[in-house]
Amino acid sequence: MNLIIVTGLSGAGKSQAANALEDIGYYCVDNIPPAIIPAFVDLSKRESEGLSRLAIVTDMRGGNMFSDIENVLKDLKEKNINYRILFLDAADDVLIRRYKENRRKHPLCDMMGVSLSEAVQLERQKLKKIRAQADFEIDTSLISSAQLRSILAETFLKSVEGGLRILCKSFGFKYGIDVDADTVFDVRCLPNPFYVDELRDKTGLEKPVSDYVMNSEESSEFEKRVFSFADFAIPLYIKEGKSQLVISFGCTGGKHRSVTFAEALCRHLKENGYNASVLHRDISKR
Repeated sequence: MNLIIVTGLSGAGKSQAANALEDIGYYCVDNIPPAIIPAFVDLSKRESEGLSRLAIVTDMRGGNMFSDIENVLKDLKEKNINYRILFLDAADDVLIRRYKENRRKHPLCDMMGVSLSEAVQLERQKLKKIRAQADFEIDTSLISSAQLRSILAETFLKSVEGGLRILCKSFGFKYGIDVDADTVFDVRCLPNPFYVDELRDKTGLEKPVSDYVMNSEESSEFEKRVFSFADFAIPLYIKEGKSQLVISFGCTGGKHRSVTFAEALCRHLKENGYNASVLHRDISKR
């Protein structure tokens, strides 16, 4: 199991970090008292398929229960459960400003009967030991949510490209446009296998159909331009912090040309290291 324990200063972005980790395939749970972590890890391991990636957020919201963290980490090591600690931090003035802007209370204000600035200082003292054990530390004072997602994807995946999930989708315009799409390519301008008797009942998943669709100068040029667009735009989406991108191809019935191009783009993206998959919305409709 790939276990990440997320902790750090209140207001430093732990919830955003959890959301970012969830986007790259981690099962995330927030605000768990440390004492429950070993039991939760054991439960996760006993699931039928098991959880290969697990991220647990634990912090001062647990009050006195957070003091168990040292013993819990020792227990995990004794059980040969490997983990990494991600510590989120930010400058004091940034944390104070964030709390004033969102009008939420720092967990130690009521718990300890102190002011916001005193709560930040007190929490920083209480987290010294766990911070010293951190495998990764990120200061979020001057970075955006999108930049945080990019940093986490680059840190916890083999490549930053893996942090963006790309779905290549086919659909038929006669059944309605794909409302989930971020980008739509209309391939109805290309040669249509529907008008070839021996191809009409086949789909773009079959070689005779895909060969027919691609065996034209127009289709070859269309493919080249689509690939060029994807190669240019996808890094920009990653930089922006987008976690999922849907690129759809539409033809008349959603069985031939759109399927061929969705499959072709998916292969191209996988060859370039992207986390791509394909879905054919209308391929089985008549």
